[in-house]
Amino acid sequence: MALLEGSLNTAIGASLLLVIRLLPLSLPPHVPHILHHIRTSGYTLLRDPHHNKGLAFTEKERDAHYLRGLLPPAVLNQDLQEKRLMHNLRQYKVPLQRYMAMMDFQERNERLFYKLLIDNVEELLPVVYTPTVGEACQKYGSIFRRPQSLYIIDFFMGKILEVLKNWPERSIQVIVVTNGERILGLGDLGCQGMGIPVGKLSLYTTLGGLHPSVCLPVTIDVGTNNEQLLKDEFYIGLKQRRATGQEYAELLHELMCAVKQNYGERVLIHVNFANHNAFELLAKYSKTHLGTTSVVLAELIASLKLVGGSLAELTFLFLGAGEAGTGIAELIALEISKQTKAPLEETRKKIWLVNSKGLIVHSRMESLQHFKKPWAHEHEPIRALVDAVQSIKPTVLIGSLGIGKTFTKEVVEAMTSFNFLTLLICMTLLIL
Repeated sequence: MALLEGSLNTAIGASLLLVIRLLPLSLPPHVPHILHHIRTSGYTLLRDPHHNKGLAFTEKERDAHYLRGLLPPAVLNQDLQEKRLMHNLRQYKVPLQRYMAMMDFQERNERLFYKLLIDNVEELLPVVYTPTVGEACQKYGSIFRRPQSLYIIDFFMGKILEVLKNWPERSIQVIVVTNGERILGLGDLGCQGMGIPVGKLSLYTTLGGLHPSVCLPVTIDVGTNNEQLLKDEFYIGLKQRRATGQEYAELLHELMCAVKQNYGERVLIHVNFANHNAFELLAKYSKTHLGTTSVVLAELIASLKLVGGSLAELTFLFLGAGEAGTGIAELIALEISKQTKAPLEETRKKIWLVNSKGLIVHSRMESLQHFKKPWAHEHEPIRALVDAVQSIKPTVLIGSLGIGKTFTKEVVEAMTSFNFLTLLICMTLLIL
């Protein structure tokens, strides 16, 4: 199964709501049984982030794994180590410094890294993922320390299966792929978009219980059109213009086939692809779904218990008409069509979209991208969101645009002026 997510941050762990056959793995509580068949020196063990426990190694474990003299004498349990690290982490006032410190923890002691995340979810998720990961991707070349992922480069064509086999883990269940073309509304960051798959998979372990060993982050590097990166001496990706067309399509198809051949039927999640590539993926692969849309539809169905009625009785207004907004709108229209047996063209008429140029209406048809045209209804042009709210009188207002402070007091008051209960769905905290 392949899954395509929009480029905006949605409810944390959105893709975890998918029905996926995954191994019920948890972080192993003890090291000895893992290392039973691993003949390695204690020095090497301390530099293996998957097995290192730092000062939490017991006296018995220090004898068994040749660690005597390689560690200070104190034995600190994980709770005490966590307390010390959180104290140190809170000394950093700059979010990117916290991000770099967390990545350092992950590279030294993976188990402790996830204990920190699990026990301090609200405080640390914004550090390892949005919003901080956006800045980390912009500066990824400067802060790069060690590879955390697999890189698929355009000249690997014909050899991608061999490249996949270079990854040390064999029981992969979930793969997150980006081509770095549209990172969190920051534009084309090329190879440096890798921070997104790494961060997203950290969420899957923290919130979904997936063992890190079954997760594989991948970046497809076919170049970048970002002039600043092409001139950056520290840029870690290919310094060439982004490959497109048939060459790119063949590379992506080979990757999809190689994943299936090497790992079997697994969940493959595409993130932060540009609009044109995102919709081509949706059209080409029949088992592809929009993860973001599934979450929002689930939220709407659950909210009916509060507002009553059915989806068909609601009127929807979207702020944002990119792949996320139009994808959600389409799934809502499909669900209403399924429930009411009405044609899809009819159910779409209850859904309105506003983009940067205002309400999407029929008079704008010629200037619209193809995926926005189904949402161009007959109506006079409206520029401002608050005016669209007052005119359309929606029951549900959904924000999928990464621009801050757009759900203003005036917009919310307009919504409540004609609704007893108002549904506001914000796909990013920037909107509030």
